[in-house]
Amino acid sequence: MSIKILVVDDEPDLEQLIRQKFRRNIRDNEFVFLFARNGLDAVATLFAEPDVALVLTDINMPEMDGLTLLGKIEEMRSKSLKSVVVSAYGDLPNIRVAMNRGAFDFVTKPIDLTDLETTIQKALRESALIQEALRTRDELVSIQRELNVATEIQMSMLPRALPVLAKANGIDIYARMLPAKEVGGDLYDFFRLDDHRVGCVIGDVSGKGVPAALLMGISRTLLRSAALAGMSPGECLTTVNRILSEDILPNMFVTAFYGVIDSRTGVFSYCSAGHNPPYVITSSGVTPLNGVGGPPIGVVEGASYRDENLQLQPNDIVLLFTDGITEALDSNDDFFGEQRLEELLSNFHALPPAALVDRTVEAVQVFSKGTAQADDITCLALRYSGS
Repeated sequence: MSIKILVVDDEPDLEQLIRQKFRRNIRDNEFVFLFARNGLDAVATLFAEPDVALVLTDINMPEMDGLTLLGKIEEMRSKSLKSVVVSAYGDLPNIRVAMNRGAFDFVTKPIDLTDLETTIQKALRESALIQEALRTRDELVSIQRELNVATEIQMSMLPRALPVLAKANGIDIYARMLPAKEVGGDLYDFFRLDDHRVGCVIGDVSGKGVPAALLMGISRTLLRSAALAGMSPGECLTTVNRILSEDILPNMFVTAFYGVIDSRTGVFSYCSAGHNPPYVITSSGVTPLNGVGGPPIGVVEGASYRDENLQLQPNDIVLLFTDGITEALDSNDDFFGEQRLEELLSNFHALPPAALVDRTVEAVQVFSKGTAQADDITCLALRYSGS
């Protein structure tokens, strides 16, 4: 694309000099020179040709001088439009005023055409850098808008509250997620399977950002669909692994834990796909919920997962979490860790799920204060009241 340069001078001979000096640039369509005899003509040209990159203007001209023209150019607020002034040798006061009004550089009369060429090239390089910076800024603004929309979409996929019937039947669930970036790779979900059973899911997709968020959305949809079709936790994870293993990108996988609580019996059926073992919180202590489980989803094609069962007592709580909690770092690069989490939970065993989750997340934030959040933080608590 040709670069447009506007030359403003009331001396007609300058046009011929310019055309002769830059004839090769003009012939190669590198430069397009526009000419105006005074500031008024120049302003009209700039409005008609908004893509002018450089204005080369004399200071002393009839109708509107160069200094007034510089003021008009400043009002246009075009960051990439550069101005070079032409003045008599030794006219330092006007040159100083011109620089204060935004001129990029100056040349003196009689014009040294070689010096003029060097000045023009320097000004155009500066203009190109600013244009590139503005394009980059606009692209980043556009990306940020898209990320904001993606964040809204992702958060809208997460459940807000458990159906009233489940609470009435003695099940209370609360979850919270804090993405490390605009969009995250953690997931959680809970849903009513029938009048007595509620399913709950937590997962962690490898990586961060948009790719992880997309895989998170797909995994959540597949798992919920399998669960609502009546599959057991092990069958659900086996099905999701079979589907994702066919198309998942290399080096991407999903750790997941899916459990089902039956409000009539307190039996908690569950299965893990390489996920952090949850904790069972009772009045007598905090115990990790270990099980055989299987590999993360997408790692082993054809992997099979089987159920485990746990008998919950009234007011027992199952806490699910992602490694963004235990692997949170403080300013000394120490991990929050399982031991600190267990000690924390032992002090919170009497809290309802909402308070338990919030206090846990807040404790991690206090521990990591002063360091950037490196991973998504997600926590889900389920309490069986037995009523």
